[in-house]
Amino acid sequence: MYQTMRTVVAGIFVALLAVALISALATVGSARPEAAETAAEPAPPADQTYVGSKRCASCHFEEFMKWKKDKHSTTFDLLPKQYQKDPKCLKCHTTGYGEPSGFKDFESTPSLAGTTCETCHGPGSKHEEVCKPLAKIKQLNAAQQKQAKDSIWLMTPKNVCIECHLTKAHKESVTPKELRKTKP
Repeated sequence: MYQTMRTVVAGIFVALLAVALISALATVGSARPEAAETAAEPAPPADQTYVGSKRCASCHFEEFMKWKKDKHSTTFDLLPKQYQKDPKCLKCHTTGYGEPSGFKDFESTPSLAGTTCETCHGPGSKHEEVCKPLAKIKQLNAAQQKQAKDSIWLMTPKNVCIECHLTKAHKESVTPKELRKTKP
C-alpha cells in the first residue's frame, strides 16, 4: 500500500513538473518572436485618421476585392437593426469605433462600417499622404518602399483578432445569446 501511494505521488510530481516545464518553454518560445516582430517594424506616424476602405482600394484594388468576398466586409450588415448602435457590438463590427476619427454611425461614417483594412493596419491617412506621390511610379526603389511601409502598420501590434474573437481566447462573448451561432 505504501509503495502504491509512493508511486502515485511520484507520478503526480512528475506530471506537474512536466506541465510546468512545457508552460515555461511555451512562454519563452512565444515571447521572443513577438518581441522581434514588434521591434523590427517601426511605428507609423502619429496623429493618423481613418480614411475608409474605398480610399484604400484606390491603390490596393486586388486586396480590396479579396476583402469584399470575406465575411469581415459584412460584419456591420450582420447586426440586426437594434444592435447597430450598441457600443458593445460596434467595437467589433465597425472600424475605429470609439476613436476620434473612427466609426460614429452609418449615416456619417459609412465607409467605416464593417471590419475594414484599417481594423488590422490602423488609420491610413498618413499612408495615403506618403504614397500619393509614389502612385505613378511603376517600380519603387528600396527607399520608396521603406517610406510607404513605414507609414502604416503591416499588422497592428496588439492582437487585433482576439479583441473580437473573444470566445477563441476563452473569454465570455459579449454577443447576445440570441445572435450566437450554435454549432451542430
